[in-house]
Amino acid sequence: MNYFSKAAAAVLLTSSLFAAGCGQVHIGTLDRARVQEEAPAIKAVVTEANTKLMEAQQEAQAKFEANPTMTQEEAQQLQMETQRKMAGLNQMYSIQLEQKLNVAVQDIVKEKQFDIVMDSSKTYPSVLTGGTDITDEVIQKLQ
Repeated sequence: MNYFSKAAAAVLLTSSLFAAGCGQVHIGTLDRARVQEEAPAIKAVVTEANTKLMEAQQEAQAKFEANPTMTQEEAQQLQMETQRKMAGLNQMYSIQLEQKLNVAVQDIVKEKQFDIVMDSSKTYPSVLTGGTDITDEVIQKLQ
């Protein structure tokens, strides 16, 4: 009985190695910080987000200046509304950035048949050595 369980384990191990390409994992690396600095599509979203955030701040400032007799409660309410609006804008543009980046990365992953893509940013890299850098290709896709 023990022989059969060992044989089954050996078969499972062997088949999983073949399924995984004999143990080879293809890893791509991506410097997200560089993509955000250099990719025109990403820079356009960041510029638009900054413009909208500035407009929200200016709108709130104009409301404060238009009503100098505003009570403390009204001022807090306006400040909270502005913060909610800006948080919503930040979230919306963050999602847009992630979606654009993910589409470009997924295209390259399919094309090059990577199993994993990891962050190689200089600040907090998850890959110290090895892997295939796809940063330039992602930037090209985000033109």
